[in-house]
Amino acid sequence: MKRIVLFVITNLAVMLVLGIAASLLGVNRYLTASGLNLGMLLGFAAVIGFGGAIISLLISKPIAKWSTGAQVINDSPDPTHRWIVGAVQGFAQRASIGMPEVAIYEGEPNAFATGAFKNSALVAVSTGLLQSMNREEVEAVIGHEISHVANGDMVTMTLIQGVMNTFVVFLSRVIGYFVDKVVLRNDRDGVGIGYYITTIVLDIVLGLLAAIIVAWFSRQREYRADAGAARLMGRKQPMINALARLGGLDPGQLPQSVATMGISSRPSGLMALFSSHPPIEDRIAALQQAAAQ
Repeated sequence: MKRIVLFVITNLAVMLVLGIAASLLGVNRYLTASGLNLGMLLGFAAVIGFGGAIISLLISKPIAKWSTGAQVINDSPDPTHRWIVGAVQGFAQRASIGMPEVAIYEGEPNAFATGAFKNSALVAVSTGLLQSMNREEVEAVIGHEISHVANGDMVTMTLIQGVMNTFVVFLSRVIGYFVDKVVLRNDRDGVGIGYYITTIVLDIVLGLLAAIIVAWFSRQREYRADAGAARLMGRKQPMINALARLGGLDPGQLPQSVATMGISSRPSGLMALFSSHPPIEDRIAALQQAAAQ
């Protein structure tokens, strides 16, 4: 499950840290002598859930640079670098967004975009992509990534992830309290071991279900970015050609923090439920159908 959801590892790590900090500071006051205070619990869940997602979003650019070893080339005099920067600049102007940072990283054919704000994003392409595609196909991939930025996909995915996190935290604790007090009949003051075990197990189980929902939204956003690249280029064929080329290449493994913002992945079997990207053939078919219409 290397491509499950947007920066899910960072998100979950931040949630864990926030949860531990809340417990140490006694913020979890939703546990009262008379039972659960559902209003306070919902507020607590929202702070932990959205806190993890928002912090992950805010640190997405430095995490992406660090995890991929991406080198920013905006001011590079290299002719190939100047062409890539020029392509990004042209698409950014057409999409009415600020000029992103442009970077190259060593790796198999892939690309990604990330950043908390439309006007200060990062677009990165791999050396493998540049070596495997012609210029028109590379430009189509760049257009796809610029479309992600222009569509606000990072923010959208963060909000969806935050909502899912909130429900996971809320439901796991409500059910944990029910199991502890009703099923296990713990009549002592406070909660017992049944609450803590149930909460931990449900955080994992419900987290996986939430990941499936987030991944579904992510796959829909890929179709929109493909169509957006076609609009930015003025025709669909370059994006279709780029996807066809990617279908015959190994896209490599992006670090988890940016996996959902890559250009492609290869879901199969049950793992397709957790994939952030649809199959390449489905994306090509969607563009071809749009072209026919």
